[in-house]
Amino acid sequence: MIWKNEAIEKLKQYDAKRGALDSIPKAIRELELDMQIIRGAAVDRTPVRGSGSRHEDAMLSNIVKREELERSLEQARLWVGVVDNAMSVLTEDEKLILERLFIYQEKHAAERLADELFCEVKTIYRWKDKALRKFTIALYGAVES
Repeated sequence: MIWKNEAIEKLKQYDAKRGALDSIPKAIRELELDMQIIRGAAVDRTPVRGSGSRHEDAMLSNIVKREELERSLEQARLWVGVVDNAMSVLTEDEKLILERLFIYQEKHAAERLADELFCEVKTIYRWKDKALRKFTIALYGAVES
């Protein structure tokens, strides 16, 4: 496995995964509100041929969706935490370079960074390689295998 490529993929996915930390709790809250509506529905109907009523099916479906979202939220928290920990070993300039080049994938990022950091574009790419190596080691403990 080429750990460097895995690290780059993590950086590219970071913004979306971080966004999930905001969107998943909202989706869970929406399902909780829906459950209140479902609970208020009439439950005096007899199930047909041994299957559950629509009311029971709706409740079960809501419960399953919330459980899946809770698991997804926990996975996203862990995933973002791992990346945040690896990013914490970087200097501010190294973080800036990786964010612009990989996380946000800004157009002409290297040129803009060179202007901001008062250096040449080739220096930005050299610093990128150094920062990526440092990030990869912090993330996986290895660079290549």
